[in-house]
Amino acid sequence: MSGARIAKGGKAIYGAPLGILMLEARFPRIPGDMGNAGTWPFPVLYRVVSGASPEKVVLKGAAGLLPDFVAAAQELVRCGAEAITTNCGFLSLFQQELAAAVGVPVATSSLMQVPWVQATLPPGERVGLVTVSAATLTPAHLTAVGVPADTPVTGTENGREFFRVLIKAEKDDMDVDLAEQDVVEAARNLVAAHPEVGAIVLECTNMPPYAAAVQAATGLPVYDIYSLISWFHAGLRPRSFG
Repeated sequence: MSGARIAKGGKAIYGAPLGILMLEARFPRIPGDMGNAGTWPFPVLYRVVSGASPEKVVLKGAAGLLPDFVAAAQELVRCGAEAITTNCGFLSLFQQELAAAVGVPVATSSLMQVPWVQATLPPGERVGLVTVSAATLTPAHLTAVGVPADTPVTGTENGREFFRVLIKAEKDDMDVDLAEQDVVEAARNLVAAHPEVGAIVLECTNMPPYAAAVQAATGLPVYDIYSLISWFHAGLRPRSFG
């Protein structure tokens, strides 16, 4: 007689090892956006952090919100998440605190890729950043995840659509073409101002829908939260070749 098959319990939800901490916002989550579940080729768990608006996190340094993010991350782990990420690159500020609080791997920001991408570049080339808000992406945000404080950066603050919809919440709807133009223009400005840039990292988790357009416009490798989380998840569920 064969041995009994025992299924291991202890979680509320199975089959979705990645938990995503979401800001509280109402703008559209188009395909490619981190907050669109269809973006991912694997199941994910979401938890919206009440009161954590994009304006508070991006423009006001997420002041006072750490306990809320810790509580939400812990809830995701209790539900079954084996690793935690967030849907705002500015939450790099909480990288160490979140990792210490939840006891599972944490990747708060696409900015974490900068040292890896830098290692791939020829001598004399540098990684450049495109962010939703260059004015408020401080050295503290960068150094928290090992990014040199003098890394070239451009933002979308002066664009026509992306910043005012995502950060200022001026409306719920978004003109996707205009948003793409804002991100592409920021990337072009980055390369024009810093010809030594050999690869681009997109800080904002809402920018992956436009990564291909940025790559086409600049001719440079482009990395974002999608590339980071694809790598992150690959370690949680390695492909079996057997």
